Amino acid sequence: MESMEAKLPQNPPRKTHKLVLCAQICLRIVAISTAFAATWTIVNAKETVVVFGLQFEARYTYSSAFKFFAFANAIACGFTSLSLIFVLLIFRHGRFTPSNFFFLFLHDLFMMSLILSGVAAGTAIGFVGRYGNNHAGWSEICDRLKKYCDKVTASLVLSYLSVICLVVLTVISAGKSRQIMV
Repeated sequence: MESMEAKLPQNPPRKTHKLVLCAQICLRIVAISTAFAATWTIVNAKETVVVFGLQFEARYTYSSAFKFFAFANAIACGFTSLSLIFVLLIFRHGRFTPSNFFFLFLHDLFMMSLILSGVAAGTAIGFVGRYGNNHAGWSEICDRLKKYCDKVTASLVLSYLSVICLVVLTVISAGKSRQIMV
């Protein structure tokens, strides 16, 4: 029996809990900020050009992939803000239980998956917009809509940063949810 108890991870000191929660708070604030900035940038990305006397306008609402990207970031920003409040309550009341971290793990996993799917869709359409697809007969548009494409690219980069923060949060929460409280 003693050898089995020695193999189980012991409860880390309270200082370690506070360090992990401070890291979670900082990473959540960065994830919220980058998701919000990505949403704001894609929603405000629009440009109008005149080609051969015809006026063309580019907006995120003209692409279902960019709409999904914008809404995925907005939803993740909102729910991650709620999880920040949950983490602050854990920190304030000192409830460092594995079940609390398991709920955070599930939340972070879902939000990371949501943002990752949105940014993947946005990247695919952005790639076609920047480089075109000769086999399908789609020409690139970024040579004419430089400002619009630059804003979309910035929004995608911000969203990838949010994904990285959520991946780290998922790993931290998964590790903390596996600890046995003694």
